[in-house]
Amino acid sequence: MIKKSLEAGLLIDKGILGRTGEKAFGIFANKCLIFPLRNQQNEIVSFYGRSILESKEAKDFYLKNRRGIYPGYPNPKTRKLILTEAIIDCASLLQILQIKENYSPISCFGTNGLNEEILNSSKSLEDLEEIIFCFDNDDAGKSAVKKYAELLKIENGKLKITSVELPNNDINETLQLHTEEIFAELLQNRRDIFLSVEKNKSDEVENLSNSTNKSVSSVQSVGNTIDFLSQKDLLKSLNQLIEKAGIIGEENSRLLLFLITISYLNRSPMHGIVQGSSGSGKTHIISRIADLMPQEDVLRFTRITESSLYNWGEFDLFQKIIIIEDLDGLKEDALYALREFISNQVLRSSVTIKDKKGNNKSSHKIVKGQFSSLSATTKGETYEDNMNRSFIIAINESEEQTEKIIAYQNRRNAGIINRDEEQKAINFIQKLVRNLKHYEVVNPYATQIQLPNNVKNKRRLNEMFQSIIKQITILHQYQREIKNGFLVTEIEDIENAVEILFESILLKIDELDGSLRQFFEKLKKAFKDEHFNRFEAMEVTGFKKTQLQFYLNDLVRLEYLKQIGFANKGFKYKISYSDNILRVRKDLKEAFEKQLQELKKQNLKTSYDQNIEHQRTLPSTRRKPNERQILAKTDE
Repeated sequence: MIKKSLEAGLLIDKGILGRTGEKAFGIFANKCLIFPLRNQQNEIVSFYGRSILESKEAKDFYLKNRRGIYPGYPNPKTRKLILTEAIIDCASLLQILQIKENYSPISCFGTNGLNEEILNSSKSLEDLEEIIFCFDNDDAGKSAVKKYAELLKIENGKLKITSVELPNNDINETLQLHTEEIFAELLQNRRDIFLSVEKNKSDEVENLSNSTNKSVSSVQSVGNTIDFLSQKDLLKSLNQLIEKAGIIGEENSRLLLFLITISYLNRSPMHGIVQGSSGSGKTHIISRIADLMPQEDVLRFTRITESSLYNWGEFDLFQKIIIIEDLDGLKEDALYALREFISNQVLRSSVTIKDKKGNNKSSHKIVKGQFSSLSATTKGETYEDNMNRSFIIAINESEEQTEKIIAYQNRRNAGIINRDEEQKAINFIQKLVRNLKHYEVVNPYATQIQLPNNVKNKRRLNEMFQSIIKQITILHQYQREIKNGFLVTEIEDIENAVEILFESILLKIDELDGSLRQFFEKLKKAFKDEHFNRFEAMEVTGFKKTQLQFYLNDLVRLEYLKQIGFANKGFKYKISYSDNILRVRKDLKEAFEKQLQELKKQNLKTSYDQNIEHQRTLPSTRRKPNERQILAKTDE
């Protein structure tokens, strides 16, 4: 047995003695899962070992004189062959019934492991129409796909060669973080490696290009999501596409909510709370933003019980989007669990379980939560601890916004707005999100722009401000420079962050929350120094009795209004403190603009100095005449 095992490679002679003084042997693929490799007769001819240890020493093991294919030679009638980079990825695909029935998956042995045996097995397939590469989503995987695709094209020019673009690092990780339905869509949207335009996506995007909006139509006619993400005015075009998907008005708010939501793919996800009066459309906007995300990653809740967050599986909330339709329905214990989850991305609880004998024993339960979240509330002040950890977005309750929404509803009901076009815009945005990859971001300007001093919770808001800048940089990942594996922020990203986040920063400065501020501004405009009763206030603001009285009481408590008279005769009110929020807004805008202008000047000077230094290193004969003049003036 020992002799045969040594010949096969199952035992390894390391030239050592054991504790008994007899010869000792190393073991092939110790602490591994073992996968069989088969020949053309479906006989097991070799083994592959996948380490189960999470350490630097963990690696792959093959028997010497490796031969055979995993899971075996493809069916002779195969039309579509899937090639994976690793055996564990191929094993993962074999768990999906739809793939087993419609495709033949086989595994390469790494990025350099498309060997002759695998190539010969594909050449023998007379009905083969297409080879689909499903390699890792990294530089090594992409380079290997390109190299092997060209090799296969030379071997058989009629063969269609495509590639699946994974949202995560590899197949196994993608299936751990999503449901298996995602692979039906990924395979449907695979791209032909040798075509400049993705044929599978062209019909969908072509319809989008019929939009009357020139900016959006010109972008979508390009033909694929990468081209869309590579365009210059990306945020503007994306905002128009979001409107085409059915979110009307709220231009900066909807873009901010979109950025917050897609941060679920990153290590530091963000969270948003939409605040407004009853019936203002809070739940509607967060639901529509959630519709734009890959639906396998979205979890929607009307309510969350006190202990429910503790009872999820360890990775059930990893890279997910949580939508909470109404914070007002959550009890304090549920709110506490939610804000701890947001702050630490993990919940640890001590629970009681029964062992095999039925005895109670304590156990440690962990739920990890890398998720972004959107929630809605009418009572912003009540959830101050939660709001400190989230971006605050106030619903626009102006007459102008109401007119936009009503006009849209009427056009939709009249059949003027094509609902199919809306759905296609939603599908296209979902594909955009799936094409975004995670990057760490470095912001070289982070120390050069400051938030105003009068903002509340400045430490936490500064971190949130930097997070939005990072998210905008990630959204522009096909346009930004990558240094040492880090995506580099540009000044344009900071400008966009200031513009998008401006109203949210203003809410952090303002003592009044968003809907209360809008209510108070309407009262100030209508009454100034005059007395008024609740009926007059109702007529001016459009609020019903309960909500109106709630806001009036709040303003009296905060001493913005003075209450006059007695309850039995009806109270009257007068504005007692008329702050100038417009002045605060103007000062804040000017402060940011001044910092950005200074930043641009410094950046321009640095670029100029670097260019001058570069010109000095060139021989004088290679300098252009104007460059010689510049150098001469610089020397002076």
